Amino acid sequence: MKLTCLGTCSGTEPMPGRHHVSFTIERPSGVTWFDAGECCSYTAHLAGINLLATRAIFITHTHMDHIGGLPNLLWTIRKVNGLTKYPQKRISGKTVKLFIPNLTAWGGMLDMLQGTEGGFKIDFTIDTTDYTDGTIHDEDGLKVVAMHNAHLGEPEDGKSWQSFSFRIEADGTSIVFSGDVRDVRELDPLLDGCDLFFMETGHHKVEDVCGYLKDAKKDVGRLGFIHHGRAILDDPEGELEKAKGILGDKVFIADDGMVLEL
Repeated sequence: MKLTCLGTCSGTEPMPGRHHVSFTIERPSGVTWFDAGECCSYTAHLAGINLLATRAIFITHTHMDHIGGLPNLLWTIRKVNGLTKYPQKRISGKTVKLFIPNLTAWGGMLDMLQGTEGGFKIDFTIDTTDYTDGTIHDEDGLKVVAMHNAHLGEPEDGKSWQSFSFRIEADGTSIVFSGDVRDVRELDPLLDGCDLFFMETGHHKVEDVCGYLKDAKKDVGRLGFIHHGRAILDDPEGELEKAKGILGDKVFIADDGMVLEL
């Protein structure tokens, strides 16, 4: 499978060469999205990713740097679908599954889409659902397990958790995507044996993450930093050197446009 980083920045002001966080996984069964920061559809389309092969979109939480590109992604799918000259390539009649923990936020986005040209009339289905802990998707050889984290705090009685991390398994490969977390130790149940750990640095220091993985003897194949905070944005080379000093060459810093063949 092919993983493409479309955005690697945390929720900063616009930064040169980096958009807010999003990545895709391409497999023969289709394209799957994880978070949808600004410009994700623009970057994906120009990179040759087939938007009309989109089958599922997974949102960790509804902060703007994780969903700012979601309405535009769906609008662009509609636009490209109407422009293609090849009926067999259209998404018409198919279903895009959207997993989002806050349906109220999705309702607002849908209202916005329906206020644009054509009232966002589509001939494909968007199957939208919220979710909780456990396996939330298991189709066509792609499995996604969700686990809540404390990034947005503990919900009030009767309310649902609103921020999640994912473990993604496909084609014999496992990926853990932290989303945004309060403490890296929250991810313990997901990490053992994973081939790639995508960890955010918007709220964490690379030396703390690397030190924890080393001290806890976590069996992680590779560690990729994403959702970059100020330290990496200001000095990526220095931060990478610091991280490699603890965990060696298994560490890398994700850049917009980076492609990983897994």
